[in-house]
Amino acid sequence: MSSASFLKGKRGEYLVVLQFVLFFAFILTPSWNPLATAGLLDALAVPRWILLIGLGTIALLLGALGSIHIRDYLTPLPYPVDHNQLVRHGVYAWVRHPLYASQLFAALGWTLFTLSLPHLLILVIAFFFFDYKAGKEEGWLTERHPEYADYALQVRKFVPWIY
Repeated sequence: MSSASFLKGKRGEYLVVLQFVLFFAFILTPSWNPLATAGLLDALAVPRWILLIGLGTIALLLGALGSIHIRDYLTPLPYPVDHNQLVRHGVYAWVRHPLYASQLFAALGWTLFTLSLPHLLILVIAFFFFDYKAGKEEGWLTERHPEYADYALQVRKFVPWIY
């Protein structure tokens, strides 16, 4: 048993708890930007709004389409349900974990909008957390669906063509 195995529980229960902790930490953390007093935020207002709307739209699309395509297999736990099938169509043809990616895109949008250092820190932690959680989920999916390994070679984890 690895030193981090306590974090996943039998079906990833602890990972879900940690995900909620990260979510609420992100929501409840006040924005802080040391450059705000220098007037830099005012000069970047339009590009920041465009980034927020654009990344927010991407987040909503990934989350909605990802949920629709796996609606019969959707569970808060990373462990796949017994009756699941490997889904490779729709948004899953572009990214393997659109629901995790949607949360990261939403957090990135807010972080770039506020230029908040605490939110940037939580976003970095969340990225590594979701990367770890996705890896655990992929191990379970590969056990159940041996063809998952080929799928993982063809489709990126969170961002199409990039990562």
